[in-house]
Amino acid sequence: MDEQTLSPRTAEMPEDRKAIRHLLIFFALVYVVEGLGQIAGLISQPLNYYLKETQGWSPVQVTAFVTVFTLPWIIKPVYGLFSDFVPLFGYRRKSYLILANLAAIGGYFWVTQLNTPSDLAFALMLTAYAMAISSTLCGAVLVENGQRLSESGVFVNQQWLWYNIAAMSSALIGGQLVQYLAPASALHAAAAIVAVAPCVVVIGAVFLIPEKKAAVNLAGMKRTFGGLMKAFERRELWIVAVFIFLYYFSPGLGTPLYYHMTDDLKFSQAYIGILGSIGSAGWVVGALLYRRFFENLTLKHLLNLSIALGTTATAAYLLFWNEPAAAIISFCGGFAAMLATVATLTLAADFCPPRAEGFSFAVLMSIINLASALADNIGSFLYTHLFNHSLPPLVLVSAAFTAFAFVLVPLLHLGAKRQGEAMLEPSPPAAR
Repeated sequence: MDEQTLSPRTAEMPEDRKAIRHLLIFFALVYVVEGLGQIAGLISQPLNYYLKETQGWSPVQVTAFVTVFTLPWIIKPVYGLFSDFVPLFGYRRKSYLILANLAAIGGYFWVTQLNTPSDLAFALMLTAYAMAISSTLCGAVLVENGQRLSESGVFVNQQWLWYNIAAMSSALIGGQLVQYLAPASALHAAAAIVAVAPCVVVIGAVFLIPEKKAAVNLAGMKRTFGGLMKAFERRELWIVAVFIFLYYFSPGLGTPLYYHMTDDLKFSQAYIGILGSIGSAGWVVGALLYRRFFENLTLKHLLNLSIALGTTATAAYLLFWNEPAAAIISFCGGFAAMLATVATLTLAADFCPPRAEGFSFAVLMSIINLASALADNIGSFLYTHLFNHSLPPLVLVSAAFTAFAFVLVPLLHLGAKRQGEAMLEPSPPAAR
């Protein structure tokens, strides 16, 4: 990252430039691990294929099983609240990050020894909790430093750039594992590969986070409680929460699309993995172009652009009928999703009140996870029971829900707000 991509204030301060470089490396490491280690990462296609072929499960059953692992992501505010109030070994972020990633390592090694869905559910739930806690603490680091350095949008973009670089690799490797190994072997091989990745976050947490030690004391807890109360009192934060829920509540295409490609279009498992990688490539291109073309847009314009591109990209799935079309549509879908993610997460980060960053940001991320999980289950239900395994009607419904977000943007009253500008002032002295 060069100085031209920094805000004028941070570009003039060597200590800030150093902090930003370290944070960019840290966010890259964390999100590479998330791209590999989430249930939607490297293990996703092997797990779906295993449940479909070995267990004979339907799209609704597979989606319901995977949805169970969104629970740790929906209760993210608990981890954020706990870390905001209770430093562990003197740190509010570092210590929790290290323990969470050690737990992820253990969980994925456990998966390599299991076969039945009930046993897998316990081990995968451990990894889901570990990844959710790590993500929550990383989000708190982002908000604290993004508001301090006026670089929230840059940090969000960095995270999702590297998440999708990892997702590209995950899709390719997962597809190859499923193509050439038996279902159970592919699942175990994916888990073994993922188990190694969290080691880099442990190292990054130790050396790259600019965090001072914080003692557990009454004054510190009062300041944190004051920030927490600010989170509940802010009308703006409630409006942002409602907007984000409705923005992401669009009936999901994920599992129905997988069944459509497998059963109707007869795509090979290797090519399905390649399509996932192409979609991630769209994310990566979107992240790279963001710095050049989108970083200086007002947040309002970025949100509207993301909605327009998201609606168009979703409607394009009506043309998803052969391999070349699938490749183009997957790339465009990834590009549109990248802009939507940067826009909404920057919005969330900019509205978090000081001293309750971990809790506030986690609440908004949990709303995204809840809305997405509900949308995925509704999408699979509609595909199976209402649309009789036909994809086009589901595509039209999903595109219409995405377009509805246009109506919601004016409710945010963003005006000419730039990306990275904190919208909520620090607590007044009396609250400290």
